Amino acid sequence: MTDIVITNTAVVPSTNAVIDQGFAGETIAAGKVVFLNTTTNRWMLTDNNGTGTRSAKGIALNGASAGQPVTVQKGGDINLGAVLTAGVAYYASGTPGGICPVADLVTGMDPILIGVAKSTSILTISIQDPGVTL
Repeated sequence: MTDIVITNTAVVPSTNAVIDQGFAGETIAAGKVVFLNTTTNRWMLTDNNGTGTRSAKGIALNGASAGQPVTVQKGGDINLGAVLTAGVAYYASGTPGGICPVADLVTGMDPILIGVAKSTSILTISIQDPGVTL
């Protein structure tokens, strides 16, 4: 599986961004897919084939270590500093916090849609989790 390569320093929300804030429950880099752990109320890395991590709520806009503040984009357009293919759907990958194209999903993964590429540089976040495993 090949995740898109994100340039952490180039992650920028658009003016239509829907943003939330909180604290990191582990080390998180900008551009990583995260979920809110309801037990600890901390943001954690999504892993679509992990135990207890098969959920997604947004993309981290900044890097943070455990206990530090993190800003999360939950909707709208985002520049990930990555090369995207316009019109392609991108999903949470089996790498913690990673994003991959739909073609890279395999058996045992949950198909958690993160968004669709609006252009070769902009992803429109529209998280959808059907709650199934391939």
